Amino acid sequence: MSESIQIKQNLIVRARPDVLYRLALEPKRRAAWDPNIVSAAYEGGEGRLTNNALVRLKLARRLLGLSFTAKYGQLQAPQRGGWESVRHVGPLEKLTQAWTFKPMPGGTEVTFSLNARVRYKWIRPQMERVLHNLVMTTLLELQKQVDAQGAQLMQDLGKEMQEKQKAEAKAAKAAAKAARRRK
Repeated sequence: MSESIQIKQNLIVRARPDVLYRLALEPKRRAAWDPNIVSAAYEGGEGRLTNNALVRLKLARRLLGLSFTAKYGQLQAPQRGGWESVRHVGPLEKLTQAWTFKPMPGGTEVTFSLNARVRYKWIRPQMERVLHNLVMTTLLELQKQVDAQGAQLMQDLGKEMQEKQKAEAKAAKAAAKAARRRK
């Protein structure tokens, strides 16, 4: 008899739903910021984020370093999407992830759901703790990723503004010097 684990968490993130949709669901982008996923790529190399597309995932060592194939489903950009494992994942019979992105003033309400069926009853408490940790760290890292992008953008805009002001000051100085020479 398999045991089910269902975890669902929400977080308000200061970003547009389309940006979050791509960060959470595109394999290469997800692997770049999520510490729970070591690698992620479409099966057979190049692929697209579409329903029934297969993706190969490898989890971090603290998540047993498991590798598995998942199939995308319920994709409705930019509102929701997810995947489910094609075969068992170590002690889990099935593992599914679902994301929903609900726009709201000041950002997006992100809901991350994870469902698993445990193959062995005795391992359920440990797996539930591990999966709960995975959900929380994934949401927090998504928030950090968005904040980091925003911070980088602000830093870049600040540098750009500084350079523009320096160039304007230099041009004004040169114009004043040229005006003095004409006198």
